[in-house]
Amino acid sequence: MENVISLNDIVVSFDGETVLNNINLDIKDKEFVTLLGPSGCGKTTTLRIIGGFIQPDSGEVIFENKNITKLPPYRRNVNTVFQKYALFPHLNVFENVAFGLRVRKLPEKEINKAVAEMLELVNLKGFEERNVQNLSGGQQQRVAIARALVNKPKVLLLDEPLGALDLKLRKEMQTELKRIQQSLEITFIYVTHDQEEALTMSDTVVVMKDGSIQQIGRPVDIYNEPQNAFVADFIGESNIIDGIMLKDRLVAICGHEFECVDSGFDEKQPVDVVIRPEDITLTANADEKIHGVVRSVTFKGVHYEMVVDSSDFSWLVHSTKAPEVGSEVGILFGPDDIHIMNKMKG
Repeated sequence: MENVISLNDIVVSFDGETVLNNINLDIKDKEFVTLLGPSGCGKTTTLRIIGGFIQPDSGEVIFENKNITKLPPYRRNVNTVFQKYALFPHLNVFENVAFGLRVRKLPEKEINKAVAEMLELVNLKGFEERNVQNLSGGQQQRVAIARALVNKPKVLLLDEPLGALDLKLRKEMQTELKRIQQSLEITFIYVTHDQEEALTMSDTVVVMKDGSIQQIGRPVDIYNEPQNAFVADFIGESNIIDGIMLKDRLVAICGHEFECVDSGFDEKQPVDVVIRPEDITLTANADEKIHGVVRSVTFKGVHYEMVVDSSDFSWLVHSTKAPEVGSEVGILFGPDDIHIMNKMKG
């Protein structure tokens, strides 16, 4: 797939503070891309740069091989859905969706056809005459999406649009958004701080921190092969342990040597070692290399979450079975469960 958007060396500062620091990002046509990171990391600013609402201090925005850095929002083939849907309260559902088409002065027959198609796509057929103020949060969001899509933009920008919804509805809308994107085959660029949303919907995840991109990749790669401790900790839950790379495929943690599958590090190089909670097995044998005492057990519905204190580290463990609090257990993991990465500066 060809790039539909490229951000080249984008720098943005507000009041002398750098918000985006040399951002370089290519976004493919028909791709669902999620910008993921904590508050203040620069993900919404990146979205606004693409939308034309903010001008970068330096760098270029390339859209379908054309430099659009200086173009205003209304001249870009891009629409935006914000967390606050900004629906027109004096207009019904039909007229809210039709608004942009009426501004373009399209024929009434063409407007009726386009609005009907969009309302059917977002599962709001039959709601045409409904007052938007009488809709649920999820229904209002669908109207906002239909209004943004009815003009057939090349790219749809979504700035945390599910943030105001309850958990169950948010999960339903995650599935709906992915279905809509695949049905229309257009590019979605989605902003969130919720890692589950990012993993559920995205073709590509862009993890950001302090105005810089930390990692770009498929959700499965971001989760299974994080490039640094920040990504490992932000995407899911992790045990991040200080280690020493003794040689290729051999690391020392907690005073013991373990085989791993990583190579290319210097001998005796300090590293961060990541082991996911679900990759750990607890045994009744307290004579394992690493062992400890179960400090807490919390039922999470699909698994138990346990904290096991060893002499060097408090381990987070997820399992469908749980030993008693206070019991002594062994902690086991295999070479494929150990992920080695360079220590982050600072």
